[in-house]
Order: sequence, then structure tokens, then C-alpha cells
Amino acid sequence: MSLNKLRKGDLIEIAAPSSFVEDTEAFLSGIEILKKWGLLINQNEILSRKFNSFAGNDQIRFKELKKVQKSKLIIFAKGGWGSGRLLDREIPWGKGWMMGFSDTSSLLLSKYSKGNLGSIHGPMITSLSREPSWSLERLRTFLFEGHIDDIKGNPLKKGIAHGEIIVSNLTIFTYLIGTTHLPNLIGKILVFEDINEDIYKIDRMLTYLKLSKKLDSISGLGFGNFFNGKEKENKNKHLEDLICERFNEFNIPIVFNLPIGHVSGNACIPIGFNASLNGNNGYLSVNSAA
Repeated sequence: MSLNKLRKGDLIEIAAPSSFVEDTEAFLSGIEILKKWGLLINQNEILSRKFNSFAGNDQIRFKELKKVQKSKLIIFAKGGWGSGRLLDREIPWGKGWMMGFSDTSSLLLSKYSKGNLGSIHGPMITSLSREPSWSLERLRTFLFEGHIDDIKGNPLKKGIAHGEIIVSNLTIFTYLIGTTHLPNLIGKILVFEDINEDIYKIDRMLTYLKLSKKLDSISGLGFGNFFNGKEKENKNKHLEDLICERFNEFNIPIVFNLPIGHVSGNACIPIGFNASLNGNNGYLSVNSAA
């Protein structure tokens, strides 16, 4: 299956399935970037929607998500929490692109688990303006031209893996275990990211993943950004040690510190596309032909 490349003049949609938008400036700045690419943004009322911590109640957010499925590109407004609440209803997934990360990983994974390509783990409207130029250009090139550049992390375990790639927020992925929204992981390259979780909590999630046996048949394992702030380097070292210890017996390539996640740049990755993860030099390559 191949998905259509975007063209200047295409009308795209923004959806807000999670928390309400607080940063109006970031939201509008993200829209301006897309307009500069020649895209048209369908009018929405996202900035005026608020129900508790969500961008509207479950019914409003579900109705919006269902309505925009015919679009060539859906970009989520922001993360937070709330996307998972929509998965107890059947969503008629469309054939176009759908992009987000963090809390909206649950929707990306659900779409892929139902046999559909089109999920992109990448920036959302409120994070676009914080992306460095290389990340924005990489995203634009992929959407309009179909090409996607390699990215590089730090190799932790040697070997080369080939398989379809899945990228997700670690917390959200863990919560989907036991549901019908977690894709088949056999032979897959799996990449996790998260933001400022305590090391013991990450340890708990990785331990649960190992106990669930979900990682037993993956072909490769990657880790993106997990921390920002003053203690980033120190926490990264603790996390690197934890990964090496928890996955010591796994005979697969492992790469750490890929530019994916909450800390810009958040390199876009199309979920379900064929990829290779090189544990010898740290490169992650995605075949844009899927």
C-alpha cells in the first residue's frame, strides 16, 4: 500500500483528541508553518473547546476524530491525556496520514493494529514551531516528496535489524498491553520515547514489558528522548545503564538517544514502514516505499 504525497493547496485537518490547548501562540505558529508549505487548514474551534482537562468531552472529541478521517493529513493539536478514552468506540480509520506523539500514540498504534498504514509518529501543531529546521525540512520532504532521511543515535548493542517499525510513547504503549489496540510485534523494530519519568518508573514499565513477553520476538529496539532540563545528562546515563541491564540477554541491536520524542527535534517516523536499525553505527533507516 502506498499513501498519497501531499501537494500545495491540499486541505488538511487538525484534531484535538487529548488535552485542551493552553498555548495559543504555539498553536497558531504551527498552523503558519503548514501554510508556508502551501497547505490549507480546515477551520476548527479547537482553541475554544475545554471540558475538564480535555479539548471537549469524549463525544465531541470522538465525533471530530471520526469526521476528519477522509483527510489526506490529520495533525493532532497536542498530547496530555484523553486519546485512550476514545478507543472504546470503533473508529473508522481513514487511508490518509495521521500524525502525533505522546498521548496520541494510542491512536497511531490502534490504526496500525487494525491493518492500516498512515500513522506518523512526529510533531503536533503545538510543537511544530519548536522543531529545528532539519526536523521540519525532513518532515516536509517526507510528506510532499516521499523521501525520509536516516537518523542516528548511540549504539548500545551490535547487530542489524530489519522489519516494520513501531514508535510509541513508553507509558502509553505499556497501558495498551492486553487490549486490541496493540499491534503484533513479531519481527518489528520497536522505538520508545517518554518525558521526565523517574528512572524507577521506567524500570517498572520495562520490567512489565519483559514479563508480558511482548518483546520476545522483536528484531530491534531503539530509545529516543526521555529527559530535558538540568539533569538530562545524568539521567540519560542512568537510563542507558538500565537499558543495558534489563536487555542484556536480548540478542538484538539496541540504539539509544535517537532524536525522537518530546525534546526537539522530534524526527518523524511512519509507523509500519520497513526499516533497518544498525546497532553497529547507530543509524535508523526507513524505507519510504513502505
